[in-house]
Amino acid sequence: DHRDLHRLIRRQRQMCIRDRHEVEQCDLCGATLTDVEAEDHIKRQVFDIPPVKIEVTEHQAEIKTCPHCGHTNMASFPPDVTASVQYGGRIRAMMVYQNNYQFVPLGRIGDFFEDIYDHRPTEAIILQANARCAENIKPANEAIKELLINSHVVNFDETGLRVEGKLNWLHVASTPDLTYYIVHPKRGKDAMDAIGILSEFGGVAVHDHWKPYFNYTDVIHALCNAHHLRDLTFIHEQYGQDWAEDMSQCLLDIKKEVDQARLYKDELDSDKIEEFEGRFDKIIAEGLELNPPPQKEPGKRGRVKQSPPKNLLDRLEGHKREVLEFMYDFDVPFDNNQAERDVRMMKLRQKISGTFRTTVGADVFCSIRGYISTVRKNGHHVLDAIQDALRGDPFIPSGCVGE
Repeated sequence: DHRDLHRLIRRQRQMCIRDRHEVEQCDLCGATLTDVEAEDHIKRQVFDIPPVKIEVTEHQAEIKTCPHCGHTNMASFPPDVTASVQYGGRIRAMMVYQNNYQFVPLGRIGDFFEDIYDHRPTEAIILQANARCAENIKPANEAIKELLINSHVVNFDETGLRVEGKLNWLHVASTPDLTYYIVHPKRGKDAMDAIGILSEFGGVAVHDHWKPYFNYTDVIHALCNAHHLRDLTFIHEQYGQDWAEDMSQCLLDIKKEVDQARLYKDELDSDKIEEFEGRFDKIIAEGLELNPPPQKEPGKRGRVKQSPPKNLLDRLEGHKREVLEFMYDFDVPFDNNQAERDVRMMKLRQKISGTFRTTVGADVFCSIRGYISTVRKNGHHVLDAIQDALRGDPFIPSGCVGE
């Protein structure tokens, strides 16, 4: 609000260093103007960073012997001062921030500290900071998981992740407010059961038609229409079938109608829903007429291979409700972009920092990254939240269920 803005401006003014440049003599006649009072000033501001040095605070605990009983007494150190020499919370938070938020590899984090602070931490120190952060944010991640289980709509996705030279799978469950990551050797139902979100979930699961998702019959499924639009474009361009273009336009028209309607009501009128359903069915019928089931050749065993247009038509027809779920429930997104964006950042990490050398390292990174993502989604300062976590007081979301 305005009060916060004014406080920020006042603080900037207090931090501002003024460097006055005086007029010492007249440019025209050369007269001395040192003692002449200035009539006005022209201001120009330069924003820069002063040289940064690590500050060392030495804590000294007094030792006193009681003159009455002879008992030796020592003062207590602050709770977070546990070693004779150690790094403070801000430095350790910066290490965790660089590695898990900016994806800077361990060696380059050392380069950064050496160049900026003239001090180079070892890789072991950075890994210890990561491990401590991951341990301290367990309550936060448990809260995130519980909130996701109780959400109305959750986006799900998975992608390949190499760990110890082998293909593993990164799974994500997310909303606009929450992110939960986990790595598992498998991609399908075994992994989803181990994660423990879908197996306890009773809301709307948005995903990309990966078949193991449909093993969970207690949830409402909603399919990603961004995938359908890409598939329909492919069918139209590669097979020249106009029904695919018509279906793309149909889905986009429904999306436009929903986007406009949600501004002033919670659902579409029943006649509008019936109109769109009829249009959807008509396009499917036209497509199926162009793509009849393939005939099985005599003597050949196994399933008959279908064309891509027929496969897509079967999916759209067989999962009509899931395809159009966004039309029936305005809380359901048109696509699965939320989960795909959350997954994309993890793929970017592999490109920048490489694959994971250990399973423990992958688990630690996913734990911290899910926490950081949730912190950002809730508008909190990432570096402060990491420092709070290292101190044992992590940000724990409450009541921010994506609705």
